[in-house]
Amino acid sequence: MSSSRRNALDEVLHREAQHTTQNERRVSVYFGENTFHIDKMRECLTEEAYLVVKSAIETGSHVDRIHADQIATAMKDWAISKGATHYTHWFQPLTGSTAEKHDAFFKPVGPGKAIERFEGDLLVQQEPDASSFPNGGIRNTFEARGYTAWDPSSPAFVIGKTLCIPTIFIAYTGEALDYKMPLIKALANVESIATDICQYFDKNVTNVKATLGWEQEYFLIDTALFNARPDLMMTGRAVFGHAPAKGQQLDDHYFGSIPERVTEYMREFEYEALCLGIPVTTRHNEVAPNQFECAPMFEEVNIANDHNLLLMDLMEKIAVKHNFRVLLHEKPFAGINGSGKHNNWSLGTNNGINLLQPGKNPKSNLRFLTFFVNTIKAIYDNADLLRAAIASAGNDHRLGANEAPPAIISVFIGSQLTKMLNDLEESITAGKMTPEAKTELKLNIGKIPQILLDNTDRNRTSPFAFTGNKFEFRAVGSTANCAQAMTILNTIVASQLRKFKVEVDAKIAKGEKKDEAILKELQKLIAESKTIRFEGNGYGEEWRVEAERRGLSNLVDTPRALDVFARKEVEELFSEMGVLSPVELEARHEIELENYILKIQIEARIMGDLAKNHIIPASIAYQNILIQNAQGLVDLLGEKEGKESAKSQLELIKAISKHVNAMNEKVDLMIEERKKANKLESARDMAYAYCDNVKAMFDGIKYHGDKLEIMVDDELWPLPKLRELLFTK
Repeated sequence: MSSSRRNALDEVLHREAQHTTQNERRVSVYFGENTFHIDKMRECLTEEAYLVVKSAIETGSHVDRIHADQIATAMKDWAISKGATHYTHWFQPLTGSTAEKHDAFFKPVGPGKAIERFEGDLLVQQEPDASSFPNGGIRNTFEARGYTAWDPSSPAFVIGKTLCIPTIFIAYTGEALDYKMPLIKALANVESIATDICQYFDKNVTNVKATLGWEQEYFLIDTALFNARPDLMMTGRAVFGHAPAKGQQLDDHYFGSIPERVTEYMREFEYEALCLGIPVTTRHNEVAPNQFECAPMFEEVNIANDHNLLLMDLMEKIAVKHNFRVLLHEKPFAGINGSGKHNNWSLGTNNGINLLQPGKNPKSNLRFLTFFVNTIKAIYDNADLLRAAIASAGNDHRLGANEAPPAIISVFIGSQLTKMLNDLEESITAGKMTPEAKTELKLNIGKIPQILLDNTDRNRTSPFAFTGNKFEFRAVGSTANCAQAMTILNTIVASQLRKFKVEVDAKIAKGEKKDEAILKELQKLIAESKTIRFEGNGYGEEWRVEAERRGLSNLVDTPRALDVFARKEVEELFSEMGVLSPVELEARHEIELENYILKIQIEARIMGDLAKNHIIPASIAYQNILIQNAQGLVDLLGEKEGKESAKSQLELIKAISKHVNAMNEKVDLMIEERKKANKLESARDMAYAYCDNVKAMFDGIKYHGDKLEIMVDDELWPLPKLRELLFTK
């Protein structure tokens, strides 16, 4: 690095060192200070190196070795100024969480001498051990080689004393072993075709980016109580627990005053998040007791997804400092609301236009309708695939559970937009449009902003809802990596937009006017996809009946939803779009099945352990106390009077025996079913067995455990109760 660039870097670092504490600074001052973002690169790199990395971020172009060395040196110097001693490639294996292997910057150069070293080859590519990560049969377990490769589009950041570099993760043979690489491919597809379609309306659009705004719901539990619940520790949810007298029925927690202890926790993780460039802006109490939500501003999808994973990690680490534990499970407690991660998705242009935001004139609104209708058609054609995107053991407990969208995929757009689409479908004549028809259409299309202004209600029961200027995919689970849903959503939208452009170009080639060709194709898409649109109550049984009448699928559990990945048309879709090869798709199907099996297996084991080693012994211990009391009354008062006096005790003794025996019997049956399932060779067969035969017994076992909870002396009950878990301050 030249002396002038070194001096510039030193000046930047000196200015940063002059800043004081969190409480004495405005957010605008410290936002992104622990991130090596593009503006920081401009300050720290030569002009040439800066332009190279800027091009890599914007177009995906290659960074050559010389410039990689310059970038790595500047990144290292900046990280060391932040106190970093190590660096890591930060990646997203198919485990559902992030992974990292730390290496020190220093390199010995002689006896008692060392230098800080970080070169371009270490920045661009590394080789972590890939043998222990899920691969779905892509490789043998003894084949360890795998590669991480730098993703320049997502800024590096410092946490603690470690420089973290976002990367993709691939096998030695080139297949993706992570969530990021397919997401990047899907985004490239939708952004390319959306840019092409924008040329119909605005030649100044040269780039389109998909955007994501996630909403993260979570529970906070006191650490001491968490540690006393083996089920929460092992599975993230309470497999036993009688509903407390007061739950969420008074709606007094929702948007209520945030407890001060919780506020202090929120302030700290928000501060750390803002320093990392995560634009968190919203916090509030959610519906259930001890449930909360945070949400950021919209960002480009790849960066937004990285930020969500990073924030979840921050939340868990910082919670420990405040004597909390975070529960991100989709349904930690029966009988109250679970947690989701609403994915708000849209498309934005380089000149600041939201393609799902209606404009002020018919031309801009025709553009809006183009992307709006094509998205609905993509959902209609691929509803089962979208359902598979959000399938998980945790989400199965939540979907359709009276506060979350059902497993049936539908689209809510509101009554006014529904009427407009229906009118548009009917208004375009089969032949060439008359001038009167064109005028009427322009007038109607011009009214879209006013329609949306009057149609501000939202349907909380819809899994996929239009909310004014974006689509909200509400069915995504709170533990999920957003990349899974976003990869599939952007892939199916890109595929549909490609088909749309082919049809419109063909009409134009035959002599039709551009606007007329677009409108006629939209009319066709509206008619073909109208059965996916639903405006009513998704929680009601009537909708399940109506959905079946419409021919919509109801894939009620994860194994059946995951079968979608094995369909030929899904394989062809991902292959055609270049997002996942058949091998990668099959591997993901296998990994998702194995993940489901293991989670249900763990839940079954902890349920059996708690029943056999905690609940039943405590119940028998209390029963023995009752027996001694009853026998004492008989000894004291005589058999007849004693039994009469001990009537309540005797009834309770019998009731405890009834539930203990039933519970023990059901646990034994569950264990036998688990043993049978474990002998099956096919992952699909095993997943079905765990779903239909093992998990199916959970509710019965829980029923008897919860009954015993309200019978046994509170002092003898071995587990903190839900009233204690949910109402701590």
